[in-house]
Amino acid sequence: MNMLLDLFLTFAKVGVMTFGGGYAMLPILQRELVENKHWAAEEELVDYFAIGQCTPGVIAVNTATFVGQKFKGIVGGIVATLGVVFPSLVIISLLAGVISAFSHLQWVQHAFGGIRICVCILICNAVVKLYKKAVVDKITLVVFLLVALGAYFLSVSPVLFVVLSAVIGIAVKNWGVRK
Repeated sequence: MNMLLDLFLTFAKVGVMTFGGGYAMLPILQRELVENKHWAAEEELVDYFAIGQCTPGVIAVNTATFVGQKFKGIVGGIVATLGVVFPSLVIISLLAGVISAFSHLQWVQHAFGGIRICVCILICNAVVKLYKKAVVDKITLVVFLLVALGAYFLSVSPVLFVVLSAVIGIAVKNWGVRK
């Protein structure tokens, strides 16, 4: 029961500290799951993010489900998922009634502008940390650059990039084993 409570509270902390959506949660998830709780290795968290990106839903919710299930099965996955969404549910419910009354105020608009800038930096920090763990050789650098360019210039589903990257990873690994 302690682990279930710990899962809920940890992911509630992630949920309450996040502004800007799923990608803004990445650095907070990394700090909580890898550095503070040691529930996942850096590489494992990157895998959760990749799988979470390919499955329906918010990446942080999917990651919470994966981690909760890892430690406490289906019940753990449900508890961790509830933990990450509970703060947003409460905050949004409270704000929904008053946001339209204050959204026209200049200081509210400026506050949201500042929050958007902060979220951009949080996302950049998460990308840099993930890059350092994911791009480890020339092959992974080439895949990174191809996916980055493809994502920028092509209008295709991100799932396609993930699947193609997985195929390339399997092919390269099998080619290296055969050599």
